[in-house]
Amino acid sequence: MDFGVTGKLGGYYLAGQYRRNAAGKSDGVSFAELAAAKAAGQSDVSGMSFKDMWQARYPGAYYHVMDGSAISQGAWDRNDFPLEKFFRDDTDTSVTNWKPTGAEPEAASPQVQSRWNSTLGQKSIIVPPELEEKMKNDPELAKRVMANVENFITTYTATSVRPGRVCSWLISLDENGEIEKYRVTGGGGNISGPTEEEQRQFEAEQAAKKKRREEYARLNEESALKRRLMEQEADERYYKDSMTKKAVSIAAYEVAGILK
Repeated sequence: MDFGVTGKLGGYYLAGQYRRNAAGKSDGVSFAELAAAKAAGQSDVSGMSFKDMWQARYPGAYYHVMDGSAISQGAWDRNDFPLEKFFRDDTDTSVTNWKPTGAEPEAASPQVQSRWNSTLGQKSIIVPPELEEKMKNDPELAKRVMANVENFITTYTATSVRPGRVCSWLISLDENGEIEKYRVTGGGGNISGPTEEEQRQFEAEQAAKKKRREEYARLNEESALKRRLMEQEADERYYKDSMTKKAVSIAAYEVAGILK
């Protein structure tokens, strides 16, 4: 039986491990760049687009330029979300408008398992048009985004994937190149099922991930509220300054006899 894991990444999530992985550099070129260049049979990654690096590092991986942020987190997390549509070349942007109908099916249902199994061992990434354009004009940005994505896959595999399991990866980037959402679906591995201790550990990890997601959402909400308050205060200061200047001007005109 296969199980899917979904999530949303904040800037702090796995940041320590990312920094440790990213430290593995040689002459200013990250290991992600070296791996991509080696896979492509090149001596360096100069001139390679992000798509080239992604598909050189992960042969057969899918690449879609569309606005993944249009997919709500609630839809993205559902068992019936049509993630399999991202593991083919002819996917169009209509998939980002998917809306659920009816009750959510169980993860263990044959329909869900069949769809998830069809994606195992594959990788797909969603790149917003704004980011695609930025990376075309900024090769260094493309390299940084590639390193970030590879670090995430490497770290997640090392810390959260049971040995022997085959996973599929669906990653959605935001316009700045950060991982906005992800889905990891795994199958195989320890088919005898988890031990009681492993189950408790898994449940604890899931609870911790949920807490991180909630904390990230709370910080985002606080940040948005703080921005609104700052904007409101700035508007009030501008209004008061304008009224003060107007009053001073009127007083000056009166002194000069202009308004008498």
